[in-house]
Amino acid sequence: MKIFGVVGWKNAGKTGLMERLVTEITGRGFSVSTLKHAHHRFDVDQPGKDSYRHRHAGAKEVLLASGTRWALMHELRGTSEPRLALQLARMTPVDLVLIEGYKRDDHPKIEAFRAATGNPLIALDDPTVQAIAADSALQVSDRPVFDLDDTSTIADFILHQTGLQTSAEPQARTPLKNDCFALPEGVKWTPVEQALSVLKSRMHPVVGQEEIAVTAAQSRVLAADVAAPRSNPPGANCAVDGYGFAFDALTQDASQDLPLAAGRAAAGGPFTGTLPFGQALRILTGALVPEGVDTVVMDEDVTLSAGRVRFSGLPKSGANLRKAGEDVQAGQIALQKSARIGVAETALLAAVGVTRVAVYKKLRVGVLSTGDELAASGSTADAARTYDANRPMLLALAQDWGYAPVDLGHVSDDRGALRARLDAAAAQVDVILTSGGASAGDEDHVSALLAEEGTLQHWRIALKPGRPLALAMWQGVPVFGLPGNPVAAFVCSLIFARPAFSALAGAGWTEPLRMQVPAGFEKRKKAGRREYLRARLTPDGTAEAFASEGSGRISGLSWADGLIELGDDAQEIKLGDMVTFLPYAGFGLR
Repeated sequence: MKIFGVVGWKNAGKTGLMERLVTEITGRGFSVSTLKHAHHRFDVDQPGKDSYRHRHAGAKEVLLASGTRWALMHELRGTSEPRLALQLARMTPVDLVLIEGYKRDDHPKIEAFRAATGNPLIALDDPTVQAIAADSALQVSDRPVFDLDDTSTIADFILHQTGLQTSAEPQARTPLKNDCFALPEGVKWTPVEQALSVLKSRMHPVVGQEEIAVTAAQSRVLAADVAAPRSNPPGANCAVDGYGFAFDALTQDASQDLPLAAGRAAAGGPFTGTLPFGQALRILTGALVPEGVDTVVMDEDVTLSAGRVRFSGLPKSGANLRKAGEDVQAGQIALQKSARIGVAETALLAAVGVTRVAVYKKLRVGVLSTGDELAASGSTADAARTYDANRPMLLALAQDWGYAPVDLGHVSDDRGALRARLDAAAAQVDVILTSGGASAGDEDHVSALLAEEGTLQHWRIALKPGRPLALAMWQGVPVFGLPGNPVAAFVCSLIFARPAFSALAGAGWTEPLRMQVPAGFEKRKKAGRREYLRARLTPDGTAEAFASEGSGRISGLSWADGLIELGDDAQEIKLGDMVTFLPYAGFGLR
Protein backbone atom coordinates (compact mmCIF):
# COMPACT_ATOMS: atom_id res chain seq x y z
CA MET A 1 0.00 0.00 0.00
CA LYS A 2 1.58 3.29 -1.13
CA ILE A 3 1.20 6.55 0.78
CA PHE A 4 1.65 10.19 -0.20
CA GLY A 5 0.81 13.31 1.74
CA VAL A 6 -0.71 16.71 1.01
CA VAL A 7 0.31 19.46 3.45
CA GLY A 8 -0.10 23.22 3.65
CA TRP A 9 -1.07 26.04 5.94
CA LYS A 10 -4.70 26.98 6.55
CA ASN A 11 -6.50 28.19 3.39
CA ALA A 12 -3.62 26.97 1.20
CA GLY A 13 -5.99 24.79 -0.83
CA LYS A 14 -4.87 21.37 0.41
CA THR A 15 -8.39 19.96 0.95
CA GLY A 16 -9.51 21.03 -2.51
CA LEU A 17 -6.36 19.49 -3.98
CA MET A 18 -7.04 16.27 -2.03
CA GLU A 19 -10.58 16.14 -3.39
CA ARG A 20 -9.45 16.64 -6.98
CA LEU A 21 -6.64 14.09 -6.64
CA VAL A 22 -9.02 11.42 -5.34
CA THR A 23 -11.31 11.98 -8.32
CA GLU A 24 -8.41 12.01 -10.81
CA ILE A 25 -6.54 8.97 -9.51
CA THR A 26 -9.60 6.79 -8.95
CA GLY A 27 -10.67 7.80 -12.45
CA ARG A 28 -7.49 6.16 -13.73
CA GLY A 29 -8.47 2.85 -12.17
CA PHE A 30 -6.49 2.98 -8.90
CA SER A 31 -8.13 2.37 -5.52
CA VAL A 32 -7.62 5.33 -3.17
CA SER A 33 -8.32 5.95 0.51
CA THR A 34 -7.65 9.11 2.49
CA LEU A 35 -6.47 9.85 6.02
CA LYS A 36 -7.22 13.31 7.43
CA HIS A 37 -5.56 14.65 10.57
CA ALA A 38 -7.96 16.93 12.42
CA HIS A 39 -6.75 19.79 14.60
CA HIS A 40 -8.27 22.26 17.07
CA ARG A 41 -10.00 19.56 19.15
CA PHE A 42 -12.21 18.65 16.20
CA ASP A 43 -14.57 15.78 17.04
CA VAL A 44 -15.95 13.23 14.60
CA ASP A 45 -19.14 12.93 16.66
CA GLN A 46 -21.80 15.53 17.44
CA PRO A 47 -23.55 16.36 20.74
CA GLY A 48 -27.09 15.03 20.89
CA LYS A 49 -26.49 12.09 18.57
CA ASP A 50 -27.14 8.58 19.89
CA SER A 51 -23.49 7.68 19.33
CA TYR A 52 -22.43 10.75 21.36
CA ARG A 53 -24.62 9.57 24.23
CA HIS A 54 -23.14 6.07 24.04
CA ARG A 55 -19.59 7.45 24.23
CA HIS A 56 -20.33 9.74 27.14
CA ALA A 57 -21.94 6.87 28.99
CA GLY A 58 -18.51 5.21 29.00
CA ALA A 59 -18.35 2.99 25.89
CA LYS A 60 -14.74 2.34 24.83
CA GLU A 61 -15.72 1.96 21.18
CA VAL A 62 -18.82 2.88 19.21
CA LEU A 63 -19.38 1.42 15.77
CA LEU A 64 -21.86 3.55 13.88
CA ALA A 65 -23.44 1.62 11.00
CA SER A 66 -26.01 2.30 8.29
CA GLY A 67 -26.86 1.09 4.81
CA THR A 68 -24.52 3.75 3.42
CA ARG A 69 -21.33 3.43 5.50
CA TRP A 70 -19.93 2.44 8.86
CA ALA A 71 -17.45 4.20 11.16
CA LEU A 72 -15.66 2.93 14.26
CA MET A 73 -14.97 5.52 16.98
CA HIS A 74 -12.39 4.60 19.61
CA GLU A 75 -12.09 6.64 22.81
CA LEU A 76 -8.55 7.79 23.69
CA ARG A 77 -9.65 9.00 27.17
CA GLY A 78 -6.40 10.77 28.03
CA THR A 79 -3.98 8.42 26.27
CA SER A 80 -1.61 9.84 23.70
CA GLU A 81 -2.73 10.24 20.10
CA PRO A 82 -1.74 7.19 17.94
CA ARG A 83 1.09 7.69 15.50
CA LEU A 84 0.47 7.79 11.75
CA ALA A 85 1.88 4.29 11.19
CA LEU A 86 -0.66 2.78 13.57
CA GLN A 87 -3.54 4.64 11.90
CA LEU A 88 -2.41 3.40 8.49
CA ALA A 89 -2.26 -0.18 9.78
CA ARG A 90 -5.96 0.06 10.64
CA MET A 91 -6.93 0.80 7.03
CA THR A 92 -8.03 -1.73 4.43
CA PRO A 93 -5.26 -2.17 1.82
CA VAL A 94 -5.67 -0.06 -1.34
CA ASP A 95 -3.33 1.11 -4.09
CA LEU A 96 -2.77 4.54 -2.55
CA VAL A 97 -3.54 6.37 0.70
CA LEU A 98 -3.52 10.15 0.39
CA ILE A 99 -2.77 11.78 3.75
CA GLU A 100 -3.90 15.30 4.57
CA GLY A 101 -1.92 16.76 7.42
CA TYR A 102 0.68 14.92 9.54
CA LYS A 103 3.25 17.36 8.19
CA ARG A 104 5.82 16.42 10.85
CA ASP A 105 5.90 12.75 9.80
CA ASP A 106 8.51 11.51 7.34
CA HIS A 107 6.34 10.22 4.48
CA PRO A 108 6.65 11.89 1.04
CA LYS A 109 4.44 14.95 0.55
CA ILE A 110 3.40 17.71 -1.81
CA GLU A 111 2.72 21.17 -0.42
CA ALA A 112 -0.32 23.22 -1.41
CA PHE A 113 0.60 26.91 -1.40
CA ARG A 114 -1.30 30.16 -1.94
CA ALA A 115 0.75 33.34 -1.90
CA ALA A 116 -2.15 35.44 -0.59
CA THR A 117 -2.08 33.69 2.80
CA GLY A 118 1.33 35.22 3.54
CA ASN A 119 2.54 31.97 5.08
CA PRO A 120 6.07 30.72 4.39
CA LEU A 121 6.75 27.56 2.41
CA ILE A 122 6.90 24.41 4.53
CA ALA A 123 9.17 22.93 1.83
CA LEU A 124 12.02 25.31 2.72
CA ASP A 125 12.58 23.48 6.02
CA ASP A 126 11.17 20.02 5.24
CA PRO A 127 13.05 17.68 2.85
CA THR A 128 10.11 15.22 2.81
CA VAL A 129 8.11 17.75 0.75
CA GLN A 130 8.98 16.55 -2.75
CA ALA A 131 7.05 19.13 -4.79
CA ILE A 132 4.94 22.26 -4.48
CA ALA A 133 1.51 22.98 -5.95
CA ALA A 134 1.19 26.77 -6.03
CA ASP A 135 -1.29 29.35 -7.33
CA SER A 136 1.53 31.62 -8.52
CA ALA A 137 4.98 31.37 -10.07
CA LEU A 138 7.64 30.32 -7.56
CA GLN A 139 11.40 29.97 -7.86
CA VAL A 140 12.42 26.84 -5.95
CA SER A 141 15.68 25.34 -7.16
CA ASP A 142 15.59 21.83 -5.72
CA ARG A 143 11.94 20.76 -6.18
CA PRO A 144 9.36 20.86 -8.97
CA VAL A 145 6.60 23.46 -8.76
CA PHE A 146 3.20 22.69 -10.31
CA ASP A 147 0.16 24.82 -10.95
CA LEU A 148 -2.19 24.22 -8.03
CA ASP A 149 -5.07 23.60 -10.44
CA ASP A 150 -3.13 21.21 -12.74
CA THR A 151 -4.53 18.10 -11.07
CA SER A 152 -3.58 15.72 -13.88
CA THR A 153 0.13 16.63 -13.80
CA ILE A 154 0.21 16.50 -10.00
CA ALA A 155 -1.43 13.04 -10.13
CA ASP A 156 1.20 11.91 -12.67
CA PHE A 157 3.95 13.06 -10.29
CA ILE A 158 2.47 11.26 -7.26
CA LEU A 159 1.82 8.03 -9.17
CA HIS A 160 5.36 8.09 -10.59
CA GLN A 161 6.95 8.82 -7.19
CA THR A 162 5.03 5.96 -5.54
CA GLY A 163 5.80 3.51 -8.36
CA LEU A 164 2.15 3.03 -9.26
CA GLN A 165 2.82 4.54 -12.69
CA THR A 166 6.23 3.54 -14.04
CA SER A 167 5.94 5.33 -17.37
CA ALA A 168 6.68 9.02 -17.57
CA GLU A 169 3.69 9.31 -19.87
CA PRO A 170 0.29 9.90 -18.24
CA GLN A 171 -1.90 6.81 -18.15
CA ALA A 172 -5.18 8.61 -17.59
CA ARG A 173 -8.34 6.96 -18.71
CA THR A 174 -10.62 8.86 -21.02
CA PRO A 175 -14.08 8.84 -19.44
CA LEU A 176 -17.11 8.09 -21.56
CA LYS A 177 -19.04 11.12 -22.71
CA ASN A 178 -22.32 11.84 -20.98
CA ASP A 179 -24.15 11.55 -24.29
CA CYS A 180 -22.39 8.35 -25.39
CA PHE A 181 -25.67 6.41 -25.37
CA ALA A 182 -27.67 9.01 -27.29
CA LEU A 183 -29.58 7.79 -30.34
CA PRO A 184 -30.46 9.84 -33.43
CA GLU A 185 -33.54 12.06 -33.21
CA GLY A 186 -36.80 10.31 -34.01
CA VAL A 187 -35.58 6.76 -33.35
CA LYS A 188 -38.27 4.81 -31.48
CA TRP A 189 -37.42 1.17 -32.04
CA THR A 190 -33.77 0.25 -32.32
CA PRO A 191 -32.72 -2.75 -34.39
CA VAL A 192 -30.13 -4.95 -32.68
CA GLU A 193 -27.44 -4.22 -35.28
CA GLN A 194 -27.92 -0.46 -34.92
CA ALA A 195 -27.75 -0.67 -31.14
CA LEU A 196 -24.56 -2.74 -31.30
CA SER A 197 -23.04 -0.35 -33.83
CA VAL A 198 -23.66 2.63 -31.53
CA LEU A 199 -22.09 0.84 -28.57
CA LYS A 200 -19.10 -0.31 -30.63
CA SER A 201 -18.33 3.21 -31.84
CA ARG A 202 -18.50 4.78 -28.38
CA MET A 203 -16.97 2.28 -25.95
CA HIS A 204 -13.28 2.52 -25.03
CA PRO A 205 -11.10 1.50 -22.07
CA VAL A 206 -12.03 3.18 -18.80
CA VAL A 207 -9.65 1.30 -16.50
CA GLY A 208 -6.12 2.12 -15.41
CA GLN A 209 -2.98 0.06 -15.94
CA GLU A 210 -0.53 -1.82 -13.77
CA GLU A 211 2.50 -4.08 -14.16
CA ILE A 212 2.20 -7.59 -12.73
CA ALA A 213 3.94 -10.96 -12.90
CA VAL A 214 2.97 -13.23 -15.79
CA THR A 215 2.15 -15.93 -13.24
CA ALA A 216 -0.57 -13.66 -11.82
CA ALA A 217 -1.90 -12.45 -15.18
CA GLN A 218 -4.45 -15.16 -16.01
CA SER A 219 -7.55 -13.60 -17.67
CA ARG A 220 -5.99 -10.12 -17.65
CA VAL A 221 -5.82 -7.87 -20.73
CA LEU A 222 -2.51 -6.60 -22.09
CA ALA A 223 -2.18 -2.81 -21.98
CA ALA A 224 0.81 -2.78 -24.37
CA ASP A 225 2.44 -4.94 -27.02
CA VAL A 226 4.84 -7.55 -25.61
CA ALA A 227 8.10 -8.10 -27.49
CA ALA A 228 10.00 -11.37 -27.08
CA PRO A 229 13.27 -10.92 -25.12
CA ARG A 230 14.49 -14.24 -26.50
CA SER A 231 13.74 -16.35 -29.56
CA ASN A 232 11.68 -19.51 -29.31
CA PRO A 233 13.36 -21.86 -29.75
CA PRO A 234 16.51 -20.00 -28.68
CA GLY A 235 18.72 -22.25 -30.81
CA ALA A 236 18.33 -24.80 -33.59
CA ASN A 237 17.34 -28.10 -32.00
CA CYS A 238 16.27 -31.64 -32.76
CA ALA A 239 12.58 -32.58 -33.08
CA VAL A 240 13.00 -36.37 -32.58
CA ASP A 241 15.20 -39.00 -31.02
CA GLY A 242 17.56 -40.18 -33.73
CA TYR A 243 20.91 -39.74 -35.43
CA GLY A 244 22.29 -36.58 -36.99
CA PHE A 245 24.82 -36.02 -39.75
CA ALA A 246 25.70 -33.75 -42.66
CA PHE A 247 23.30 -34.36 -45.55
CA ASP A 248 26.09 -33.92 -48.12
CA ALA A 249 27.91 -36.92 -46.65
CA LEU A 250 25.17 -39.28 -47.89
CA THR A 251 25.46 -41.23 -51.12
CA GLN A 252 22.83 -41.51 -53.82
CA ASP A 253 22.55 -45.22 -53.10
CA ALA A 254 19.41 -46.66 -51.54
CA SER A 255 21.39 -47.89 -48.54
CA GLN A 256 23.21 -45.48 -46.24
CA ASP A 257 26.00 -46.56 -43.86
CA LEU A 258 27.75 -44.08 -41.52
CA PRO A 259 30.19 -44.64 -38.64
CA LEU A 260 28.83 -43.62 -35.21
CA ALA A 261 30.81 -40.89 -33.46
CA ALA A 262 31.53 -41.01 -29.73
CA GLY A 263 29.27 -38.99 -27.45
CA ARG A 264 25.76 -37.64 -27.91
CA ALA A 265 23.66 -34.48 -27.91
CA ALA A 266 20.77 -34.24 -25.41
CA ALA A 267 18.42 -31.53 -24.17
CA GLY A 268 20.38 -29.64 -21.57
CA GLY A 269 23.50 -31.64 -22.43
CA PRO A 270 24.85 -30.33 -25.74
CA PHE A 271 27.57 -32.00 -27.78
CA THR A 272 30.78 -29.99 -27.62
CA GLY A 273 32.89 -29.64 -30.69
CA THR A 274 32.14 -30.34 -34.36
CA LEU A 275 30.88 -33.64 -35.73
CA PRO A 276 33.39 -34.93 -38.32
CA PHE A 277 32.07 -34.98 -41.87
CA GLY A 278 30.76 -38.40 -42.87
CA GLN A 279 29.93 -39.54 -39.32
CA ALA A 280 26.62 -39.83 -37.45
CA LEU A 281 25.90 -38.65 -33.89
CA ARG A 282 23.31 -39.83 -31.39
CA ILE A 283 20.94 -36.86 -30.83
CA LEU A 284 17.83 -36.65 -28.65
CA THR A 285 14.66 -34.56 -28.78
CA GLY A 286 15.28 -30.94 -27.79
CA ALA A 287 19.05 -31.13 -28.06
CA LEU A 288 20.88 -28.19 -29.62
CA VAL A 289 22.09 -29.05 -33.10
CA PRO A 290 25.91 -29.34 -33.01
CA GLU A 291 28.24 -28.09 -35.69
CA GLY A 292 28.43 -30.60 -38.53
CA VAL A 293 24.78 -31.74 -38.26
CA ASP A 294 22.07 -30.49 -40.61
CA THR A 295 19.79 -33.53 -40.94
CA VAL A 296 18.38 -36.13 -38.51
CA VAL A 297 16.91 -39.60 -39.11
CA MET A 298 14.50 -41.00 -36.50
CA ASP A 299 15.34 -44.02 -34.35
CA GLU A 300 12.61 -46.06 -36.04
CA ASP A 301 14.31 -45.77 -39.42
CA VAL A 302 17.85 -46.89 -38.52
CA THR A 303 19.71 -50.06 -37.65
CA LEU A 304 22.79 -50.09 -35.40
CA SER A 305 25.49 -52.65 -35.98
CA ALA A 306 29.17 -52.76 -35.01
CA GLY A 307 29.35 -49.05 -34.32
CA ARG A 308 27.69 -48.05 -37.54
CA VAL A 309 24.32 -46.43 -38.37
CA ARG A 310 22.46 -47.87 -41.35
CA PHE A 311 19.19 -46.79 -42.99
CA SER A 312 17.52 -46.99 -46.37
CA GLY A 313 16.64 -44.13 -48.70
CA LEU A 314 17.69 -40.53 -48.90
CA PRO A 315 16.07 -38.26 -46.26
CA LYS A 316 15.13 -34.64 -46.97
CA SER A 317 17.90 -32.18 -46.18
CA GLY A 318 17.16 -30.50 -42.83
CA ALA A 319 14.74 -33.25 -41.78
CA ASN A 320 13.59 -33.35 -38.13
CA LEU A 321 15.28 -30.11 -37.10
CA ARG A 322 13.74 -26.95 -35.70
CA LYS A 323 15.32 -23.64 -36.70
CA ALA A 324 16.23 -21.07 -34.07
CA GLY A 325 13.37 -18.59 -33.70
CA GLU A 326 11.10 -20.45 -36.13
CA ASP A 327 8.24 -19.88 -33.66
CA VAL A 328 9.07 -16.37 -32.40
CA GLN A 329 12.14 -14.25 -33.11
CA ALA A 330 13.76 -12.14 -30.39
CA GLY A 331 12.39 -8.60 -30.63
CA GLN A 332 9.25 -9.76 -32.46
CA ILE A 333 5.84 -8.87 -30.99
CA ALA A 334 4.79 -12.06 -29.22
CA LEU A 335 1.39 -10.78 -28.07
CA GLN A 336 -0.38 -7.60 -29.07
CA LYS A 337 -2.05 -5.00 -26.88
CA SER A 338 -5.63 -5.93 -25.89
CA ALA A 339 -4.90 -9.67 -25.99
CA ARG A 340 -6.52 -11.54 -23.11
CA ILE A 341 -4.03 -13.77 -21.31
CA GLY A 342 -5.13 -17.38 -21.08
CA VAL A 343 -3.31 -20.65 -20.59
CA ALA A 344 -1.81 -20.63 -24.11
CA GLU A 345 -0.69 -17.00 -23.80
CA THR A 346 0.94 -17.74 -20.44
CA ALA A 347 2.92 -20.56 -22.06
CA LEU A 348 4.07 -18.30 -24.91
CA LEU A 349 5.17 -15.50 -22.60
CA ALA A 350 7.10 -17.91 -20.40
CA ALA A 351 8.74 -19.53 -23.45
CA VAL A 352 10.18 -16.24 -24.71
CA GLY A 353 11.34 -15.09 -21.27
CA VAL A 354 8.69 -12.51 -20.33
CA THR A 355 8.19 -12.41 -16.57
CA ARG A 356 6.19 -9.19 -16.10
CA VAL A 357 3.56 -7.53 -18.28
CA ALA A 358 1.63 -4.26 -18.38
CA VAL A 359 -2.06 -5.05 -18.08
CA TYR A 360 -5.30 -3.16 -17.69
CA LYS A 361 -6.72 -3.23 -14.21
CA LYS A 362 -9.70 -5.49 -13.85
CA LEU A 363 -12.99 -3.91 -14.86
CA ARG A 364 -15.04 -3.52 -11.68
CA VAL A 365 -18.62 -4.53 -12.48
CA GLY A 366 -21.20 -3.50 -9.91
CA VAL A 367 -24.44 -5.49 -9.86
CA LEU A 368 -27.59 -4.04 -8.29
CA SER A 369 -31.06 -5.58 -7.96
CA THR A 370 -34.15 -3.41 -7.50
CA GLY A 371 -37.78 -4.01 -6.63
CA ASP A 372 -40.03 -4.47 -3.58
CA GLU A 373 -41.04 -7.92 -4.79
CA LEU A 374 -37.55 -9.41 -4.53
CA ALA A 375 -36.17 -11.43 -1.64
CA ALA A 376 -32.91 -13.27 -1.13
CA SER A 377 -33.04 -16.88 -2.26
CA GLY A 378 -34.43 -19.11 0.48
CA SER A 379 -35.19 -16.21 2.83
CA THR A 380 -38.98 -16.47 2.78
CA ALA A 381 -41.81 -18.83 1.85
CA ASP A 382 -44.10 -15.93 0.89
CA ALA A 383 -45.44 -16.66 -2.61
CA ALA A 384 -45.80 -12.91 -3.22
CA ARG A 385 -42.02 -12.51 -3.06
CA THR A 386 -39.72 -13.52 -5.91
CA TYR A 387 -36.31 -14.93 -5.20
CA ASP A 388 -33.59 -12.71 -6.65
CA ALA A 389 -31.99 -14.75 -9.44
CA ASN A 390 -30.57 -11.85 -11.45
CA ARG A 391 -27.94 -10.59 -9.04
CA PRO A 392 -26.25 -13.99 -8.48
CA MET A 393 -26.48 -14.67 -12.22
CA LEU A 394 -24.95 -11.33 -13.25
CA LEU A 395 -22.20 -11.53 -10.63
CA ALA A 396 -21.34 -14.99 -11.97
CA LEU A 397 -21.28 -13.61 -15.53
CA ALA A 398 -18.82 -10.89 -14.52
CA GLN A 399 -16.66 -13.51 -12.80
CA ASP A 400 -16.70 -15.79 -15.86
CA TRP A 401 -15.69 -12.87 -18.08
CA GLY A 402 -12.61 -12.25 -15.95
CA TYR A 403 -13.81 -9.03 -14.34
CA ALA A 404 -14.03 -8.03 -10.68
CA PRO A 405 -17.68 -8.47 -9.63
CA VAL A 406 -18.91 -6.08 -6.94
CA ASP A 407 -22.16 -6.96 -5.19
CA LEU A 408 -24.12 -3.73 -4.73
CA GLY A 409 -26.98 -5.55 -3.04
CA HIS A 410 -30.73 -5.05 -3.38
CA VAL A 411 -32.65 -1.78 -3.18
CA SER A 412 -36.41 -1.55 -2.73
CA ASP A 413 -38.61 0.77 -4.80
CA ASP A 414 -37.39 3.89 -3.03
CA ARG A 415 -35.71 6.58 -5.13
CA GLY A 416 -33.79 8.04 -2.23
CA ALA A 417 -32.28 4.68 -1.35
CA LEU A 418 -31.59 3.97 -5.02
CA ARG A 419 -29.89 7.35 -5.45
CA ALA A 420 -27.67 6.74 -2.40
CA ARG A 421 -26.72 3.28 -3.63
CA LEU A 422 -25.82 4.58 -7.10
CA ASP A 423 -23.79 7.41 -5.56
CA ALA A 424 -21.82 4.92 -3.47
CA ALA A 425 -21.38 2.57 -6.43
CA ALA A 426 -20.01 5.32 -8.69
CA ALA A 427 -17.08 5.72 -6.30
CA GLN A 428 -16.10 2.06 -6.34
CA VAL A 429 -16.91 0.51 -9.74
CA ASP A 430 -16.26 1.13 -13.43
CA VAL A 431 -19.66 0.06 -14.75
CA ILE A 432 -23.02 -0.70 -13.15
CA LEU A 433 -25.52 -3.42 -14.09
CA THR A 434 -29.01 -3.01 -12.71
CA SER A 435 -31.94 -5.33 -13.22
CA GLY A 436 -35.58 -4.38 -12.92
CA GLY A 437 -37.15 -0.96 -13.27
CA ALA A 438 -35.76 -0.42 -16.77
CA SER A 439 -39.11 0.23 -18.46
CA ALA A 440 -41.29 3.30 -18.18
CA GLY A 441 -44.03 2.16 -15.79
CA ASP A 442 -45.14 3.61 -12.46
CA GLU A 443 -42.75 1.43 -10.47
CA ASP A 444 -39.80 1.62 -12.85
CA HIS A 445 -37.71 3.70 -10.48
CA VAL A 446 -34.36 3.01 -12.15
CA SER A 447 -35.51 4.60 -15.38
CA ALA A 448 -37.24 7.45 -13.58
CA LEU A 449 -34.21 8.32 -11.45
CA LEU A 450 -31.78 8.06 -14.36
CA ALA A 451 -34.06 10.32 -16.39
CA GLU A 452 -34.25 12.91 -13.60
CA GLU A 453 -30.60 12.98 -12.50
CA GLY A 454 -28.58 10.92 -14.95
CA THR A 455 -28.38 10.94 -18.72
CA LEU A 456 -30.94 8.26 -19.54
CA GLN A 457 -31.34 6.92 -23.05
CA HIS A 458 -34.28 4.55 -23.14
CA TRP A 459 -33.45 2.02 -25.82
CA ARG A 460 -36.43 0.00 -26.99
CA ILE A 461 -34.54 -2.81 -28.66
CA ALA A 462 -36.31 -4.79 -31.36
CA LEU A 463 -35.47 -8.16 -29.90
CA LYS A 464 -37.13 -10.98 -28.03
CA PRO A 465 -36.67 -11.46 -25.13
CA GLY A 466 -35.60 -8.19 -23.54
CA ARG A 467 -36.93 -5.05 -25.24
CA PRO A 468 -36.33 -2.42 -22.52
CA LEU A 469 -32.67 -1.48 -22.08
CA ALA A 470 -31.92 1.62 -20.03
CA LEU A 471 -28.48 3.11 -20.72
CA ALA A 472 -27.17 6.11 -18.81
CA MET A 473 -24.20 7.77 -17.16
CA TRP A 474 -24.25 8.27 -13.40
CA GLN A 475 -21.47 10.51 -12.08
CA GLY A 476 -19.30 9.47 -15.01
CA VAL A 477 -19.98 5.74 -14.65
CA PRO A 478 -21.93 3.89 -17.36
CA VAL A 479 -25.12 2.18 -16.22
CA PHE A 480 -26.72 -0.73 -18.09
CA GLY A 481 -30.32 -1.08 -16.92
CA LEU A 482 -31.42 -4.62 -17.77
CA PRO A 483 -34.95 -6.03 -17.79
CA GLY A 484 -36.10 -7.65 -14.56
CA ASN A 485 -36.96 -10.95 -16.20
CA PRO A 486 -33.93 -13.24 -15.70
CA VAL A 487 -34.08 -14.77 -19.19
CA ALA A 488 -34.28 -11.31 -20.80
CA ALA A 489 -31.52 -10.02 -18.51
CA PHE A 490 -29.34 -12.98 -19.48
CA VAL A 491 -29.86 -12.51 -23.22
CA CYS A 492 -29.32 -8.72 -23.07
CA SER A 493 -26.12 -9.28 -21.06
CA LEU A 494 -24.70 -11.66 -23.65
CA ILE A 495 -25.69 -9.59 -26.68
CA PHE A 496 -25.01 -6.06 -25.40
CA ALA A 497 -23.11 -6.01 -22.10
CA ARG A 498 -20.49 -8.59 -23.04
CA PRO A 499 -18.98 -6.77 -26.07
CA ALA A 500 -19.36 -3.36 -24.40
CA PHE A 501 -17.64 -4.53 -21.22
CA SER A 502 -14.84 -6.07 -23.26
CA ALA A 503 -14.19 -2.66 -24.85
CA LEU A 504 -14.38 -0.90 -21.47
CA ALA A 505 -11.86 -3.42 -20.06
CA GLY A 506 -9.33 -2.77 -22.85
CA ALA A 507 -9.82 -6.03 -24.77
CA GLY A 508 -11.66 -4.41 -27.68
CA TRP A 509 -15.06 -5.22 -29.09
CA THR A 510 -15.85 -8.94 -29.17
CA GLU A 511 -18.18 -10.79 -31.51
CA PRO A 512 -19.91 -14.02 -30.50
CA LEU A 513 -19.01 -17.25 -32.26
CA ARG A 514 -21.66 -18.08 -34.87
CA MET A 515 -22.15 -21.57 -36.33
CA GLN A 516 -24.46 -22.71 -39.09
CA VAL A 517 -26.21 -25.92 -38.06
CA PRO A 518 -29.35 -27.81 -39.18
CA ALA A 519 -32.52 -26.99 -37.26
CA GLY A 520 -33.97 -29.77 -35.15
CA PHE A 521 -37.19 -27.80 -34.68
CA GLU A 522 -39.86 -25.98 -36.66
CA LYS A 523 -40.99 -22.39 -36.12
CA ARG A 524 -42.81 -19.57 -37.86
CA LYS A 525 -41.49 -16.10 -36.97
CA LYS A 526 -42.98 -12.68 -37.67
CA ALA A 527 -40.97 -9.78 -39.07
CA GLY A 528 -39.83 -6.81 -37.00
CA ARG A 529 -37.73 -8.26 -34.18
CA ARG A 530 -34.61 -10.36 -33.79
CA GLU A 531 -35.26 -13.41 -31.64
CA TYR A 532 -32.98 -15.52 -29.49
CA LEU A 533 -34.10 -19.03 -28.60
CA ARG A 534 -32.55 -21.13 -25.88
CA ALA A 535 -31.08 -24.10 -27.70
CA ARG A 536 -28.58 -26.93 -27.55
CA LEU A 537 -26.73 -29.14 -29.99
CA THR A 538 -27.73 -32.77 -30.24
CA PRO A 539 -25.23 -35.62 -30.79
CA ASP A 540 -26.06 -35.59 -34.52
CA GLY A 541 -25.12 -31.89 -34.82
CA THR A 542 -28.62 -30.39 -35.08
CA ALA A 543 -29.88 -27.60 -32.83
CA GLU A 544 -32.98 -28.25 -30.78
CA ALA A 545 -34.90 -25.39 -29.17
CA PHE A 546 -36.24 -25.31 -25.62
CA ALA A 547 -39.85 -26.48 -25.52
CA SER A 548 -41.20 -23.14 -24.25
CA GLU A 549 -40.29 -19.65 -25.42
CA GLY A 550 -41.73 -18.16 -22.23
CA SER A 551 -39.20 -15.75 -20.80
CA GLY A 552 -40.10 -16.80 -17.26
CA ARG A 553 -38.75 -20.33 -17.79
CA ILE A 554 -35.32 -19.92 -16.19
CA SER A 555 -34.68 -23.67 -16.39
CA GLY A 556 -34.23 -23.25 -20.14
CA LEU A 557 -31.02 -21.30 -19.56
CA SER A 558 -29.45 -24.30 -17.83
CA TRP A 559 -30.95 -26.80 -20.29
CA ALA A 560 -29.39 -24.94 -23.23
CA ASP A 561 -25.74 -24.67 -24.24
CA GLY A 562 -26.29 -21.69 -26.52
CA LEU A 563 -28.76 -19.49 -28.37
CA ILE A 564 -30.39 -19.71 -31.80
CA GLU A 565 -30.35 -16.27 -33.48
CA LEU A 566 -33.25 -15.53 -35.83
CA GLY A 567 -32.94 -12.40 -37.96
CA ASP A 568 -35.27 -9.41 -38.13
CA ASP A 569 -37.22 -10.66 -41.17
CA ALA A 570 -40.13 -13.09 -41.22
CA GLN A 571 -39.03 -16.72 -41.36
CA GLU A 572 -40.56 -20.16 -41.58
CA ILE A 573 -38.06 -22.69 -40.28
CA LYS A 574 -38.48 -26.35 -41.11
CA LEU A 575 -36.53 -29.39 -39.94
CA GLY A 576 -33.09 -29.43 -41.49
CA ASP A 577 -33.01 -25.73 -42.46
CA MET A 578 -29.71 -24.07 -41.58
CA VAL A 579 -29.91 -21.74 -38.58
CA THR A 580 -27.36 -19.63 -36.68
CA PHE A 581 -26.25 -21.14 -33.38
CA LEU A 582 -24.32 -19.07 -30.81
CA PRO A 583 -22.70 -21.39 -28.23
CA TYR A 584 -22.38 -20.18 -24.66
CA ALA A 585 -18.63 -20.84 -24.90
CA GLY A 586 -18.44 -18.19 -27.64
CA PHE A 587 -19.70 -15.65 -25.08
CA GLY A 588 -16.85 -16.53 -22.72
CA LEU A 589 -18.99 -18.72 -20.44
CA ARG A 590 -17.62 -21.85 -18.85
